[in-house]
Amino acid sequence: MRTNWAAWVGLALVAACGAERAPTGPVAVRASAKVPVKVARCVMRFPDKGAARAARLRLEHDLSRYLRTRPGRIVYGARDLVSGVTLGQGEHRHDLITASGAKVDVLAALLQRRHASGLSAGDRDLAERMITESDNKAADALWSRVGGGGTMSAFYRRMGMRETAPGPGIYWGGTTTSPADRLRLLDVLVNGGKGLRASDRRLLLGLMGRVRKEQAWGVSAAARPGDRVALKNGWTPRPFIHNTWAVTSYGRIKGPGRDLLLAVQTDHQPGHGAGVQTIERVARTIGARLGHLSPTYTRP
Repeated sequence: MRTNWAAWVGLALVAACGAERAPTGPVAVRASAKVPVKVARCVMRFPDKGAARAARLRLEHDLSRYLRTRPGRIVYGARDLVSGVTLGQGEHRHDLITASGAKVDVLAALLQRRHASGLSAGDRDLAERMITESDNKAADALWSRVGGGGTMSAFYRRMGMRETAPGPGIYWGGTTTSPADRLRLLDVLVNGGKGLRASDRRLLLGLMGRVRKEQAWGVSAAARPGDRVALKNGWTPRPFIHNTWAVTSYGRIKGPGRDLLLAVQTDHQPGHGAGVQTIERVARTIGARLGHLSPTYTRP
């Protein structure tokens, strides 16, 4: 009985390692000087928490040091849905406007309200122009159609976006938000829930994936060759705030072993270009070093 038990254990290990096809019954093998015994070598991977913690600290330090050299206010948040890695600096700060980034919110609220009937052909055309071309007149029309700030406040509550508030009156571009809330919205678009059908989510992410090339700057800098990007950017001059700019970008970067949600917001920028440069440096740094944040080690 003892021999049979030992043989079953050995058989289970060999089968688990995939070294050879398991026989139909237990087999006891005795080693001798003349008959070598082949031993399957199992290699297993484990998370290296120490290395991950060190890599995170280095990345956060390098990003923080870079941002101290940049003008204005800059906040960001990131979450990889594959590895579970999260990053952020000021990600709950919610007094920065998102400008045209709010256009995704408007369309999501409209889709949520028209769950049964869907969008009319006219609304679908407006939605496409609002997201892919960042057409402000299309946004004005859909903001009015969805019900303005009152409806959007209710939408944000349903979505759990407690750090987002609609712009005053007709000014959807004055919507204030946080990187954390941008990630919450993206998570719903990717994983579902909150009254958005799969077809609605595909429509919205599809439009964000077809943003005009000249407007596809920003968090797309985190993408590797072959990664798919869906994003929405916002940018506006602020003549009453020392002639500065607000520039924002958020989106999803998906590829092998990665499903990254990333949001970077800036304001008090000296110009549009300065904001874009900062956002892309942050995104590029996170994209290049994301894989270092979930290292593993192997043991036989």
